Amino acid sequence: MPGAEDPGFPAYHASRSGGLAELDLRVSGCRACPRLVAWREEVAEGKRAAFRDWEYWGRPVPGFGPPDATVAVVGLAPAAHDRTGRMFTGDATGDFLFVALHALGLASQPTSVDAGDGLTLRGVRLTSPVHCAPPANRPTPAERDTCRPWLAAELELLSPGLRAVVVLGGFGWQALLPVLADAGWRLPRPRPAFAHGAHVVLPATERRQELHLLGSYHPSQRNTFTGRLTMPMLTEVLREAAGIGGLGT
Repeated sequence: MPGAEDPGFPAYHASRSGGLAELDLRVSGCRACPRLVAWREEVAEGKRAAFRDWEYWGRPVPGFGPPDATVAVVGLAPAAHDRTGRMFTGDATGDFLFVALHALGLASQPTSVDAGDGLTLRGVRLTSPVHCAPPANRPTPAERDTCRPWLAAELELLSPGLRAVVVLGGFGWQALLPVLADAGWRLPRPRPAFAHGAHVVLPATERRQELHLLGSYHPSQRNTFTGRLTMPMLTEVLREAAGIGGLGT
């Protein structure tokens, strides 16, 4: 498979995208990781019984949200049973997140069930380090690294207005830190560890404005069903990020 600096590699073109719309189009056509391509297409063909009559997205899922977002929410990877083509939809994780976003006035509705349902986000962009649903929700380190240029390009395009990033879970946190470092933000040493409620301020540089990095447990069913992450806990982190991003709620 071509490397990231080879013009034949899909994400080679990430940094050459003229805007988020162009980047999203390129993301949705990526076929760089054979295991992920096979899995997403198998799931889209087989479908879950409850969604037998739905049309699955079955492709890489681009980020979702306005190009002038001041807050980014970074997760792990898309859900396997996505029927919308939006990040964080298709399972209970997204259901939990969209309720929180709507409660804060950051989403126009508390659900995301259909690509044509009119959902919009205010000041928030949803994305992840891996853009294809992985088997068992576990991307490999190689798949994460192959996908990295897409996230780097997305943050680059958002950077003029980006003020805060909420990271959902340790995988997203570890995947994001090198992207931020490569993009020109200075990370503290030692690198900050993930924790729910973590809040790290990356100082402004000649190229970058100050950026706030906030951590939250991932809203997976395992975390929400056991009470490790409650709705008030997630809402509080999102509220803090919204305040930093000038999205007063």
